Amino acid sequence: MTISGAAIVGGVCGQPIKHSLSPILHNAWIEAAGLDAAYVPFAPAEDRFEAFVDGLRGGAARGINVTIPFKERALAVADTASDLARMAGAANLLILNADGSVHADNTDGPGLIAAIAVQAPGFDMAAAPVVILGAGGAARGAAAALLLAGAPSIAIVNRTLARARDLAEAFGPKVIAAEESALPDLLPRAGLVINATSLGLGGGEGPAADLALTPNTAVIMDMVYKPLRTEFLRRAEAAGRRTVDGLEMLLRQAVPTFEAIYGVAAPAEVDVRAIALTLLGEA
Repeated sequence: MTISGAAIVGGVCGQPIKHSLSPILHNAWIEAAGLDAAYVPFAPAEDRFEAFVDGLRGGAARGINVTIPFKERALAVADTASDLARMAGAANLLILNADGSVHADNTDGPGLIAAIAVQAPGFDMAAAPVVILGAGGAARGAAAALLLAGAPSIAIVNRTLARARDLAEAFGPKVIAAEESALPDLLPRAGLVINATSLGLGGGEGPAADLALTPNTAVIMDMVYKPLRTEFLRRAEAAGRRTVDGLEMLLRQAVPTFEAIYGVAAPAEVDVRAIALTLLGEA
């Protein structure tokens, strides 16, 4: 891999960031594409995010991914934004233009849709209702992408109903808010169930949803990818349902990001999933 004074610089920004797989994956693509480029991690102090982005304006970097806890602030600091970023209320990608302007985008939603297409081929996004567990930023991004993909209705289920209502009201009549007690009524009609909470991270129990109540054709997705087969997905598999893991979403959202920053497609010959599985100890 060549890095000269003319190198294109990209990166990922979060706090903390040392756990991120993104630098290893993007640099594998950079090396395979033979680019004069680098992709590096940034961990600004939480109260310095806006100053950090301002310091990159006008050429210090071509673009950066943004992760927790900065996604909402990334949208706010940008001069322009894609429709999906505005709809999601957050950005995971900032493109830093030569004129000093910053453009915000969100590839999390397209990554979710692409992950479903890969691991649950043939699933018709417009055919059945969706149940999203959680009402945070991940749930909002998922709801935005699913509505654009044609989902007929979405139920946001959250322990705190008021938070679910706030999210539902931002999207209009196709999105409703519900308490966990409503799951026995919602799950039998659900075509897609998504865990958009952090429950299950590190191997703990996932959301308390009886996935056996879902139709046999339902697809169950978990945004958590550590561990790869979460307790939530194991329950789905035990019920005979098709599953989509969070790692696939992570990898799929990175593909359009790479092209946006470096101007070339991510080399398809690089098996980034195999790389990620090795790093996660799942190979």
